[in-house]
Amino acid sequence: MTSYVASSARAEMSELRRLKTLLPPELQSWVMVEGSTEVNPSLLRCEELGKDEVEIQVDLTQWENFSIDQRNLLFWHEVARIQNDTIPREGWEMAALAIGLGGAVGELWVQDGLLLLLALTLCGISGYRLWQKNNGERKLRESLDADEKAITLATRFGYSLPNAYKSLGSALKTLIEQTPNRRQRKRYETRLQALRKSAAKAKAKMQQNPVQRPHL
Repeated sequence: MTSYVASSARAEMSELRRLKTLLPPELQSWVMVEGSTEVNPSLLRCEELGKDEVEIQVDLTQWENFSIDQRNLLFWHEVARIQNDTIPREGWEMAALAIGLGGAVGELWVQDGLLLLLALTLCGISGYRLWQKNNGERKLRESLDADEKAITLATRFGYSLPNAYKSLGSALKTLIEQTPNRRQRKRYETRLQALRKSAAKAKAKMQQNPVQRPHL
């Protein structure tokens, strides 16, 4: 049993080191790759640790369900989100909303109109910012953009364009099969549909220069 645990730990560390090598050189000094320690973690999650440091967390248990090529493209999707500056950040909005709500309740009690207006304004601004951050259409657009950039990253690391599309497409298919949450599964399905359209456009562009064409 001890030998199995040690072997598993070595395999996990080896995979994390491998993923680190998939970072573009310009990111390697400030993007960390670690195994997730959360309860019920996401497969992959980015977290800003500081002004100039980001960590990609990997649930290594779920990670085993994917082939190497699938892992690579899913990892590059997260890298693309970092490059596009669309990773979630711990913001001031929740604290401001709490302060604003508390202030509004307090000013209703003391009946200070100006302070009540200021508190309600703070609630409105912070609430709008939270809505922006959690807007479903915006998050989907960011994911689609990251998928496109992940394909570009894959070709930068030696993948042919057809194989890059195929690997990301098969990874999304696996995510669809393994995701019980209906809303999340729908997002993956939408990403797969968009990827197929992108592959078709790439195929059309390549027709005048016959090479292996993208297909999903």
